[in-house]
Amino acid sequence: MKRITLNRQLVLEAPERVADGAGGFDETWAPRGTLWAEVHARTGREMTGGAAQVSSTGYRITVRAAPYGAPSRPKPEQRFRDGARIFRIEAVADMDPVGRYLTCFAEEEVAV
Repeated sequence: MKRITLNRQLVLEAPERVADGAGGFDETWAPRGTLWAEVHARTGREMTGGAAQVSSTGYRITVRAAPYGAPSRPKPEQRFRDGARIFRIEAVADMDPVGRYLTCFAEEEVAV
């Protein structure tokens, strides 16, 4: 197994529904903790979405594993934040058979 270098701090965020006061709900993002991670870019592409062009890049983000059900274990409906950058988590898998690390496949979209 290659050496893992957890050298970036990412904030794990989860969506929360909050009452908007008019009988509906707004979705906000609540921090679940800070995780040290190794971030590697995969492939990217440029898309036209409506009136704007969007650059979408895939990332492979490696973090220390956490038990199932733990608030610090990433899930596909969550995201990582690095300052103003947002990485939307699409899938999470065990990286090794021992279960020391998790690989999170994420997407970052930026308006061009």
